[in-house]
Amino acid sequence: MNDFLHMGGYATYVWSSYGITLVVLLANLIAPVRGRRKLLTQLAQREKRAQRMKQ
Repeated sequence: MNDFLHMGGYATYVWSSYGITLVVLLANLIAPVRGRRKLLTQLAQREKRAQRMKQ
C-alpha cells in the first residue's frame, strides 16, 4: 500500500493533480447551482417590483 501511495517518487505530482481535478470538478458542479439561485432571486425581485408598479 505504501508503494502505491508513494507512486514511484511521483506522489506529489500525482496526488496534487488529483486534488486540482477534484477542485475543478466541484467548481463545475457548484457554480451553475449558485448562478441559478442568484438568477431566480433576481427574477423574483423584478416580479415584486413589477407588481408594485401595477398597483
